[in-house]
Amino acid sequence: MTILASGRVQGGPHPLQRAGTQGGGGPKRPLATYLLETCMNTLLRPLNLPDFPWDSLEPARARASEHPGGVCDLSIGTPVDPTPTIIQDALANSTNAAGYPRVEGTLELQEAMALWASKRGMVPLQSPREATAQSAAVIPTIGSKEAVAWLPFELGLTSDDTILVPEVSYPTYDISARLIRARCIRVDPERVDTWPDASLVWVNSPSNPTGHVLTREKSHASVQWAREKGAIVVSDECYAALPWQAPFTSEGVPSLLDRDICDGAPTGIIVLYSLSKQSNLAGYRAALMAGDRDLISRVLTVRRHTGMILPAPIQHAMAVALTDTDHVEHQHALYGARRTILMRALEDAGLCVDPHSAAGLYLWVSDPSGRMNGWDLVDWFAERGMIVAPGDFYGERSTNFVRVSLTATDERIQTAARRLISDGFASANSR
Repeated sequence: MTILASGRVQGGPHPLQRAGTQGGGGPKRPLATYLLETCMNTLLRPLNLPDFPWDSLEPARARASEHPGGVCDLSIGTPVDPTPTIIQDALANSTNAAGYPRVEGTLELQEAMALWASKRGMVPLQSPREATAQSAAVIPTIGSKEAVAWLPFELGLTSDDTILVPEVSYPTYDISARLIRARCIRVDPERVDTWPDASLVWVNSPSNPTGHVLTREKSHASVQWAREKGAIVVSDECYAALPWQAPFTSEGVPSLLDRDICDGAPTGIIVLYSLSKQSNLAGYRAALMAGDRDLISRVLTVRRHTGMILPAPIQHAMAVALTDTDHVEHQHALYGARRTILMRALEDAGLCVDPHSAAGLYLWVSDPSGRMNGWDLVDWFAERGMIVAPGDFYGERSTNFVRVSLTATDERIQTAARRLISDGFASANSR
């Protein structure tokens, strides 16, 4: 049936002539209603989003909560230590914020982000005073998760594009492709020679969940691949302030914007960073995006139109956090001590900790015998009052692992260690 401009129907009865009941009786169906229903049925296709993964942990959480000594939550990597006083004071002293803030960030924040990038050894991006509402090479984001989820959309990618994500990775990379109905392909981040053609590739170093760090050579290879293919490479570097093994403890975690990795130019590169972990600011939602000025400006345009603006008081607090290194070093030391305690306890209990977990907030753990998969391990931990994340949250290639977070208080970390040691995994698994 075709409805002509005149309203006459070609190839079938006019909708106004359709009866509301079988046999021709009853009220007539308005043309506007028919057209609206037809259009809505055609256009309203639900997004192919999976169930929120953390909801599936509720049974394990309930089981763990039965432990008489309380729960040791080692699952979600949410900070538990106080936000540094210097940052709290900065927020409290900037609450008089009557006007709209700048989407690209205040001059103070632009200068702080530029200083942070320089200290990390990144190539110069632009003078902070050159940043405008129309063009900027570094901008604040409302946390890094929204930046990850919406970045392909903000860059103008569509369902015709292909996006590559690491085969074991943070679930939101996959979500970023689903939101625009793009094709998503999982790849080995260290074997660029196996990557298919794509419009955008996500890399994540240090990795969530594994803690693996890409070498400078592997990082450079990803940049070269993207430039040869005319693709965009986005590097999620949110855990870069938490190295644990050499050479990263002395040299720092490589960034895609390091001069030798990007060949002195940020072309085709975007780097994401978050202050949630280094500064205990998860509740502030303070993060940034830096790189190719043309790409960032494209993102900035969308964010201006949609009002995705970091509140002015948070911008000031973020600027203070980026320019103070003492609190970052203090937090690194706290996590380092907790990591040592947990790693020793896990290994003494008979579990296998991935030796390549060189940075970040997590330990990547498995059953050395291979008899228990990730969910079996989740249950084993829950029976002892501990909650961990199953590996299949992060991809099909990690179903035999669990992710163990360092983000619990000293007391809870020590309690978890005692439980692990007192009821060793090896002996429990052999019964």
